[in-house]
Amino acid sequence: MSDWFTPAEVTAIGLSLKVATVAALASLPFGVAIGWLLARRRFPGKALVDALVHLPLVLPPVVMGYVLLVMLGTRGPVGAWLHDSFGIVLAFRWTGAALACAVMGFPLMVRAIRLSIENVDRRLEQAASTLGAAPWRVFLTVTLPLAWPGLVAGAALAFAKALGEFGATITFVSAIPGETQTLSSAIYGLMQVPGGEAGIWRLALVSLLISLGALLLSEWLVRRHRGAEEAE
Repeated sequence: MSDWFTPAEVTAIGLSLKVATVAALASLPFGVAIGWLLARRRFPGKALVDALVHLPLVLPPVVMGYVLLVMLGTRGPVGAWLHDSFGIVLAFRWTGAALACAVMGFPLMVRAIRLSIENVDRRLEQAASTLGAAPWRVFLTVTLPLAWPGLVAGAALAFAKALGEFGATITFVSAIPGETQTLSSAIYGLMQVPGGEAGIWRLALVSLLISLGALLLSEWLVRRHRGAEEAE
């Protein structure tokens, strides 16, 4: 790989994979919880919660990155508390990049999971409840396994979105080589350098292949799951 890419490009690729993976996996439990809440519960303010979840899709990514910087920077209300109480710093760190990517990909994840849960036959859940299963057991043994394709699709979409995120990450964590410079910010940096076209094409191709691979893998897993269900 070092024969095809510069050391800086290899670092950017590895960091992007780490950031995207952490962003997708860390946000998955929250995506499942919010997806289930929106799919199965009625409560005051549900429309507002739904709108807030989807807000990152319609706001400019730079705005979301600036909000994160103001709130979670070392001088922000939440960031200062995290730093003083636990020594946690998110701004200008790769963990902050993962957080920004998770925020931007969260709406796509929630939507996929919500639609999958809505498609689960509620009569199966009611039958399990009638047999004496507690609500949490119904969720873990009936709802979650049947909605599994939506979880896979949501995680894959969040991963792909995180891999290509630029505006929110560069605003919140900048593009520090070896620390926060992901594929997108590395490509942007090469655009400012004369003769950087070759590097741009290499990184763009890598980004395309990884994102396409993640989506194809999720589709294969979903089809395999459905095939196993039909065989039963």
